[in-house]
Amino acid sequence: MTDVNPTANALTTGRRVITREADALSLLATSLDSNFADAVRLLLGARGRIIVCGMGKSGHIARKIAATFASTGTPAHFVHPAEASHGDLGMMAAGDVALVLSNSGETPELADVIAYTRRFQIPLIGVAGQAGSTLLVHADVALLLPEAPEACDLGIVPTTSTTMALALGDAFAITLMEHRNFTPENFRDFHPGGKLGARLSKVSDLMHSGSELPLVANDAPMSEALLVISQKGFGVAGVTQNDLLIGVITDGDLRRNMDGLLGLTAEQVMTRDPHSIAPTALAEEAVNTMNRHEITTLFVVAKSSKNAVGIIHIHDCLRAGIG
Repeated sequence: MTDVNPTANALTTGRRVITREADALSLLATSLDSNFADAVRLLLGARGRIIVCGMGKSGHIARKIAATFASTGTPAHFVHPAEASHGDLGMMAAGDVALVLSNSGETPELADVIAYTRRFQIPLIGVAGQAGSTLLVHADVALLLPEAPEACDLGIVPTTSTTMALALGDAFAITLMEHRNFTPENFRDFHPGGKLGARLSKVSDLMHSGSELPLVANDAPMSEALLVISQKGFGVAGVTQNDLLIGVITDGDLRRNMDGLLGLTAEQVMTRDPHSIAPTALAEEAVNTMNRHEITTLFVVAKSSKNAVGIIHIHDCLRAGIG
C-alpha cells in the first residue's frame, strides 16, 4: 500500500536521526575526561606527524580528521590499515603519534597497525565504542565513546558512532589549534584555494604598488594630477607631502572644482584624510570599508611610516572571489 503521507514520514525520520545524533554528541561532551587531555598532550608532543587510521566508515572519518589536522597546523596523514599491511606501515616512524578509530575496537585489519606501534614505541591513541576491546587495551591513551544508539532503528548502520568519532577529531584539532595560537593567516597558508582561501587573502596579496601607484606631490599643478589619474587608470590620485599620504583627488573633487581647475594645486583640490587600510589587513576588510563609504579604491598605508605603499580596487577583490 502506498504511503499516504510520505513527506510527513520523511520529516519524522529525518528529525529522529538528527536528534539521536545530537543527543549522542551531548553525551560525548559530558563524558570527556582526563584521557582526552592525555591524548592532547601526546598529540602536542609529536615530533613527526599524526597518523590517523581506520577501516570502512571509520576510515572515511579518519581521512577527514587527518585533513582537518593538516589544515590547522598539525602535520598529519591518513594510513589505510589494509594497505599498511602491504608496505604502508613504513609511513609511520619514530616521533609520530597514531590515532586509530574503530567502533568495535576489534577490526582485524588494524592488528598489524597496533602491533607496529607497540614494536616501535609509537604512541597510540585508541578511539572505540567497546570497553576492553583489543584497540583500547593496547592503546597508550584509550578514549571510549559513550554508549548511544545508532540513528537507524535496526542499530546496524554506523551513524551516531561515526558522528561522535568525527566530533572528537574536531575537538582534538581545535584544541591543538588554540594551543598553538593558530591564526586566520596561518589557515590561508595551508588553504590558499577556494572561498575560504580567498576570504583570508591579505590586502598586500592584491594591492598594486611601485610604479602603478597614482601619486602626486601636494604642490603639483592639477594638470599633472589629471595626467596621473588618466595614466594609472584608478580614477583617483593620492596626494603626498614628504612621502606621507595627506589626501586623495576623486572624480567628485574634480567636479566641485571645475572653475579654474587648472590654476589650482593638488592640495587645493584634494579631500583630506582619505580612507586607507594597512597591507596586513584582510582583503575582506578592504571590501567592507569600500562598501561602507561607497568608494571603489583604497590607498594602502604602512602603519609605521604612514607612507602609501599600495592601492587596492574593488575589482581586485571581486576577481579574487571576495565581495
